[in-house]
Amino acid sequence: MKPTVGVLFGGCSHEYPVSLHSASAVLRSIDAARFDVLAIGIDREGCWHRFDGAVDAIEADTWLESGRCSPLALPFGMQAHGLLDLKRNAVVRLDAALPILHGRNGEDGSVQGALQLAGIPVVGCSVTGSAVCMDKAVSHRIALAEGVSVAESALVDTSTDPGTALRIAERVGYPLFVKPLREGSSMGLSRVRLSRELAPAIDRALSYDDCAMIEREIDGSEIGCAILETEHGLIAGVPDEIELNGAVFDYTEKYSCETASIIVPARISERDARRVKDAAKRLFTAFGCKGFARIDFFLASDGRLYFNEANTIPGFTEHSRFPSMLEAAGIPLADVLTTAIAKALAASGANSQTAFLAYA
Repeated sequence: MKPTVGVLFGGCSHEYPVSLHSASAVLRSIDAARFDVLAIGIDREGCWHRFDGAVDAIEADTWLESGRCSPLALPFGMQAHGLLDLKRNAVVRLDAALPILHGRNGEDGSVQGALQLAGIPVVGCSVTGSAVCMDKAVSHRIALAEGVSVAESALVDTSTDPGTALRIAERVGYPLFVKPLREGSSMGLSRVRLSRELAPAIDRALSYDDCAMIEREIDGSEIGCAILETEHGLIAGVPDEIELNGAVFDYTEKYSCETASIIVPARISERDARRVKDAAKRLFTAFGCKGFARIDFFLASDGRLYFNEANTIPGFTEHSRFPSMLEAAGIPLADVLTTAIAKALAASGANSQTAFLAYA
């Protein structure tokens, strides 16, 4: 029998629309000859649904009104190994679950923990790696401990008075970025050049989270590296580069690229590409990541490499950075998914006929 894999999409996050597009690409790319796939939608209120309709309805965000949904519940108990279909009054067994949920309440370890409590193996990062990478301060501390530089930064929250925030910004140095501590896709991100721009930027960041990071801007290039975990170790994709024509690679630019461009391979030397790959692999392990992740850096104009952030559930659309970097390394998305699912099944001891894919 083929293993049954649940693909989770939607979620209680500002990045709900992004999840729909990523999950649609994943559902179209998973090898149906190897896996039975169950689409599991999480609506904006956090309710779970079994969706038996067309993938196009997910992409168009009409899935919930399609009449093809059954309510699901997470049973308590490690022996459940599945979800309770409330309409059919039966447990739907899952050999593994692949969350394609971007941002908070999905990429931060919360859903991974819920699946773990139901005895369902998770494809990709588990609770620890997800939570560590979502928190920018924690991941920066670990990067420093691993010998990878990070930009000068400090934290502010709702109790920080304006005078203290101004002094912190002066110490960090302008221009700087203000961003929510635990948010993805550059939600709530602002570039601040002058002191008068600081307060509105902090207010914006704190509208997404109760804590914000003030971080010095690095003069250089933004470089990313995709990491895939296989039976034989970690594989790094071909590093990419963000070419900015504006000042900020924000949410709009990430998903429309109206002025920005993603260049694969990055226009860096072979030596710097090796440095990026080595650092990405080292941090993937140090953060406790599993399965796959995208690790982002700044390559400063003076040649110094700075860790920026880690994305444990990166975008999966045909235009997204993560699959593009692995495609450039000779690994198409279908093979990426097969490898990640097989790794999770093997780690859980599930009986699967799926063999790991090996790449040089």
